[in-house]
Amino acid sequence: MGEPILRAADVPTKLPANKGESVVQAELDVDGTIWNVTCVSMGNPHCITFGTKGGQGLQVDELNLAEIGPKFEHHNLFPARTNTEFVQVLSPTHLKMRVWERGAGATLACGTGACALVVAAVLEGRASRQCTVDLPGGPLEIEWREADNHIYMTGPAEVVYYGSAPL
Repeated sequence: MGEPILRAADVPTKLPANKGESVVQAELDVDGTIWNVTCVSMGNPHCITFGTKGGQGLQVDELNLAEIGPKFEHHNLFPARTNTEFVQVLSPTHLKMRVWERGAGATLACGTGACALVVAAVLEGRASRQCTVDLPGGPLEIEWREADNHIYMTGPAEVVYYGSAPL
């Protein structure tokens, strides 16, 4: 999947860099709630959160994604809008994610999002570089190799819809 982009201006985000040129576990006010976020680009912008400031870990199945997702996507600190991954840590090698994709809403899977969240989890000290990521559409195996800084994703490709359009 390539190398992650961590420089805040290149993600892009207007959140101030707090770890070198990166945004790691920064505070983001969304409608009066302070969320801890890490920003990563995989060629598209991602805002990853493991929960709110001072809160317990997220229970992603309890989130009202349709309500909170657009507030992240359209936040003024994301000039190109953003995909948002809400993450529950099950173990250092097992993460559970729900995603709000910019322009699409809640989706069953997001490969670039799963890659970005493993990067964020490593940067925040929450997970190892090789993880299983559970998504509503099924699990993905993600590895962020230290040797070459590339991210590798393994998982099934499934047909979810057939259609036709008159031309």
